[in-house]
Amino acid sequence: MKSDRLLAILLLLQTRGRVPADELAAELEVSTRTIYRDVEALSAAGVPVYAERGRHGGITLLSGYRTDVTGLTSDEARALFILAAQGAHSALGLDSALVSALRKVMAALPAPHRPVAELTSRRILVDPDRWLNGPRAEVELEVLHTAVFTDRRLRLRYRHSGESRLRTYTVDPYGLVSKAGVWYLVADRRRSPALFRVDRIASASVLEEQVRRRDGAELADVWQTLRRRVEDRPRQVLVTARVHRSRFDMFTRIVGPTLIGTLGPDGEQEGAGQAEDGTKSAGGGDGQGERQGERQGEWVTVRLAFSVLAGVAMLLQFGPWVEVLDPPEAIDLLLLRADEVAALYRPQGGSAAPYEPEE
Repeated sequence: MKSDRLLAILLLLQTRGRVPADELAAELEVSTRTIYRDVEALSAAGVPVYAERGRHGGITLLSGYRTDVTGLTSDEARALFILAAQGAHSALGLDSALVSALRKVMAALPAPHRPVAELTSRRILVDPDRWLNGPRAEVELEVLHTAVFTDRRLRLRYRHSGESRLRTYTVDPYGLVSKAGVWYLVADRRRSPALFRVDRIASASVLEEQVRRRDGAELADVWQTLRRRVEDRPRQVLVTARVHRSRFDMFTRIVGPTLIGTLGPDGEQEGAGQAEDGTKSAGGGDGQGERQGERQGEWVTVRLAFSVLAGVAMLLQFGPWVEVLDPPEAIDLLLLRADEVAALYRPQGGSAAPYEPEE
């Protein structure tokens, strides 16, 4: 609606000051000509807005002009109070500021919108943490926060996953990202994007040097690049396994994107599609088909894809409720790991009693 767009222009100008017409047009997804028509409409309504020509020109409001209009609709107010339920503010030390801000927003809302906004904050809770995460190491965001907002370089002492020694890096930060309750520092290292999990940063110091970000690169864009790098790793180790039906729901939650589909009685795949290398998932040979047919109602046959063969070892956590059927090298790996664990717990000079799973 035109009225919504006029209000959006007014609020953008109040927030940013002078804004080029083409930038407003891109932000609001209209033509530059439409922006100029809207500016004329605002001016006719008494808003002191004007256009400045030249290389550094743009649309601007008369200096000192402000309006108290919030322009919030009922749905927009509800969205703000749902956002408030997320827990990132605590780590940034902004809990009290958030409460104060929401109190002011509530006071500024039109009276008809206040009850639904208040009800939303009491009826909707967003908890970003996954189940059974366990205790997390405390993270210190103050130094990182300072570097991000003062545009300074950072020197980190960082421990990578699976390593005990610390490495030293000098990085150019773009910002901080909270994903599933875990904080990450997004930065450039030697002009290439890098991701640092905050709870693995042993120490951080802000340098005097100005940050050296790549031209045009923004936090959201760099984050998407890093996210794709993590999620789009080639998964070329295809594994067929059977899962006891009583554990199937838990299995799917834990293995996540590793699961690419289930197999029907005829060996044809049902559900999600192909491995990352484009290989179509399929069933096993004749021997595997006989195995699947045995007690078919109690077991679900699945297809999984791993980046490396060593990743298959994660299936050992399911004990006798998951059995790998193919390929042979995956079975050999599990036998090796199981023997290593058994040797760790086997009494000297004896053997442990066989484990009988409960039904």
